Amino acid sequence: MVKLVAIYKKPEDQEKFDEHYYNVHTPLTQKIPGLKDMKVTKIVGSPMGETDYYLLCEMYYESHEALQEAMKTDEGKASGKDVMKFAGDIVTLVIGEEVAVNV
Repeated sequence: MVKLVAIYKKPEDQEKFDEHYYNVHTPLTQKIPGLKDMKVTKIVGSPMGETDYYLLCEMYYESHEALQEAMKTDEGKASGKDVMKFAGDIVTLVIGEEVAVNV
């Protein structure tokens, strides 16, 4: 399993960000072909107290190839264009692979 992770720093206007993120961006992203799961985490702090981070979104795909194909679709392009428009200056995107760890 491969995931595209979007990490957002705190926006200047959190209410405006939330309105757009949940009512416009999330529905766009959920339509991307090949998206297996999407988990959104609101960041509430860090072990050291305050943090500059606000939100984390994990978007799961079967493979690197499936992720690359998804990004080429009209829906993938629309989601990418939208995130750059409303949060381009506060978002970092990374790709990760799930790793099994025994605890």
